[in-house]
Amino acid sequence: MNAISNPSSEPQNFDSLRLELRRGCLIVAVLAQLRVEHYGYTLRKALADQGLAIEESTLYPLLRRLETQGLLTSQWREEDKRNKRFYKLSPAGELILTQLLAEWNSINDSVNNILQHSKSEVIS
Repeated sequence: MNAISNPSSEPQNFDSLRLELRRGCLIVAVLAQLRVEHYGYTLRKALADQGLAIEESTLYPLLRRLETQGLLTSQWREEDKRNKRFYKLSPAGELILTQLLAEWNSINDSVNNILQHSKSEVIS
């Protein structure tokens, strides 16, 4: 029996595909948001305020990975009597973000064209 005809696998398939889709979107969103300096909590709140909630257990490993890749810089500073790590897009991160946004727009245009084309075929 294939997954399409097995109703019990549909939520699992959707969740898996949704997670895969979100991963790439989160990278672009985090890089874009870090054009302005944030520490983890304010970054998470800014993303959530714009409709893209992200768990701490997803955000902090992502920040570390992006910093290791040279796309972010970070600095420990004391604020409100607490040490906080502030993140900002590095020059390399700015270049990568520009490239990712161009790719994002190209993919988005292509998918919209495909959806419009397939919609018109259904109507015809």
